[in-house]
Amino acid sequence: MEKKELGFNEYQKHAFNLISPEGKKDMITNGVLGLAGEAGECCDIVKKYKYQGHELDKDHLKDELGDVLWYIAETASGLGISLEEVAQYNLDKLHKRYNGETFHAKDSINRDE
Repeated sequence: MEKKELGFNEYQKHAFNLISPEGKKDMITNGVLGLAGEAGECCDIVKKYKYQGHELDKDHLKDELGDVLWYIAETASGLGISLEEVAQYNLDKLHKRYNGETFHAKDSINRDE
């Protein structure tokens, strides 16, 4: 069976249904705390690879990235915004910062905060 592409907003709808009742009481706090924990797990995988002689466990990192995405979706839902809105806002900000479609170090160094 062929999988169809899943858009951000469709993902967010499915993820919302998987938030616990307790989590739905304060999706922003639950979301950012979960995000911090899962991002830390991503960091730990890369740390073990870079500094402790482990192989890079891509499947484990993929799994943790999915958890990061889930908590981002929860936080966005708590804010009443869509993931597509977050993604577009971020791209608009970066295009403005880097004066177009491509990263240039000079734009990063001399950017307005």
